[in-house]
Amino acid sequence: MKKFSWRGLFIIIFFCVTAFFLAPMVIPNLPSWWSKHHLKLGLDLRGGMQILLEVDTSELSTTDARNAVEQNIKIIRERIDQFGVAEPSIQKLGENRIMVQLPGVSDYKAAENLIKRTAMLEFKLVASQDEAKRVIETIDRNISSNLDKFPVLAEMAKKDKSIMADTTSTDSLKAGEGIFSSLIRPGEMDYEVQYSDVRLIQDLLVDTLFAQMVPMGYQLALDKADTENPRADRALYVLSSSAQLTGGDLAKAKVEYGSATSTDPRIANKPYISIEMKREGARKFERVTADNVGKRLAIVLDGVVYSAPNIQERIAGGRAQITGRFTATEANELAIVLNTGNLIAPIKPVSTSIIGATLGADSIRKGTTAGLIGLIIVVLFMVIYYKLCGFIADIALVLNVGFILAMLTAFGATLTLPGIAGIILTIGMAVDANVLIYERIREELDLGKTPRSAVDAGFKRALVTVWDSNLTTVIAGIILYYLGTGPIRGFAVTLVIGIMGSMFSAIVIVRSILDNIVLSGKKTKLSV
Repeated sequence: MKKFSWRGLFIIIFFCVTAFFLAPMVIPNLPSWWSKHHLKLGLDLRGGMQILLEVDTSELSTTDARNAVEQNIKIIRERIDQFGVAEPSIQKLGENRIMVQLPGVSDYKAAENLIKRTAMLEFKLVASQDEAKRVIETIDRNISSNLDKFPVLAEMAKKDKSIMADTTSTDSLKAGEGIFSSLIRPGEMDYEVQYSDVRLIQDLLVDTLFAQMVPMGYQLALDKADTENPRADRALYVLSSSAQLTGGDLAKAKVEYGSATSTDPRIANKPYISIEMKREGARKFERVTADNVGKRLAIVLDGVVYSAPNIQERIAGGRAQITGRFTATEANELAIVLNTGNLIAPIKPVSTSIIGATLGADSIRKGTTAGLIGLIIVVLFMVIYYKLCGFIADIALVLNVGFILAMLTAFGATLTLPGIAGIILTIGMAVDANVLIYERIREELDLGKTPRSAVDAGFKRALVTVWDSNLTTVIAGIILYYLGTGPIRGFAVTLVIGIMGSMFSAIVIVRSILDNIVLSGKKTKLSV
């Protein structure tokens, strides 16, 4: 009696768990805490994004290159996890390529930018107005002496005779006749670049030859583009080339929202990034702010100035803010990138594929059709061949399919097209245990035993075989999961869950039904 009590408890738990996680699939308007449990579909079923990346390891040794690829994979995975993509597939291809599959992603551009971003965070001092003026004058003189190396600027100078003067003289430069200075104009605190010239300035800033025109110890950087007005003019900063702090000094970053009543227009009712330094970083930050009161400290990310506030006093505690006229989405992406760290080596997209939901719907339809056909064939065979016992096995089979879907939902696993194949395979294998048991029971009945004795002996004889056959399949599935990637893992998950469910349904559920039939005393003959 005790044995039956425990068996009944397991069955009740089985039904409750299955019903709980299947309910959101068929019942609308459930409470949010309940409806959040839903079956996740993979890239091949739901649609999404597939991007092939190439890691630039040209300047690294063989060992460093290999480590760089592995570290980049780790960082990309952390970024995607925080981005909220369920069951992404990230795998190494060849020596320096990475394949990333993101199911359910709709903002493809944001995902691509998040993945490939280098996240080089630096804190640099802004040059004074007098320093900046001398830097620009030096750049003008250097470019004038090497004008043949800058075809675009040379062509521009030919069209505009006002900048063809002798830029080696200080008087000429003061008159605004420098080649580079003709592209910018003095602003309130820095230089400004018209939108029509922004692209040219961006090209110059990444040009290694132009970098040689800039005086040693300085660099130029544009500010972040205005998200709400991307065609607006941009500020051009003259910065110290040496960083006071870097992203390595950063402990964590999080998105916060400024109060609508804030006196700071940069954060009033706007998102911003609150950053906290590590212990050593906090000490460095305190020292930098103490030594440079009255100066400006630019926060530079990937060569772009996000903000350049004035240092009004020594700042202890290692806390700062990154503002930059960005949206809530941009702020969240930036926080993710800062928290996951720099990519070890730069990466570039080789190809990007967008998989639409139409393909997924077609795959689901074909997979469902195949599954139903397989299920119907198995059900009919069992009923025809084993009669009542076959019908009992069919009940267990249907319950097993529901159990697979419920467990995929419970564990947050993703159903893929190979996963559907795993379910179809499981349907065929699910009755295997029942077939073994029924054949043993049939042999016992042929020996003249009563239905009760035949059921007990049949289950006892078949149990070892059932355990051995299914256990080896489960072990194979576990190996496939840990050694495989993406679709292979999806197949392995459904296969393992299906095998475990079929074993439970055969050994516990089917056994309980047969015991109730034969122990009732109403069945003197068992149809097997």
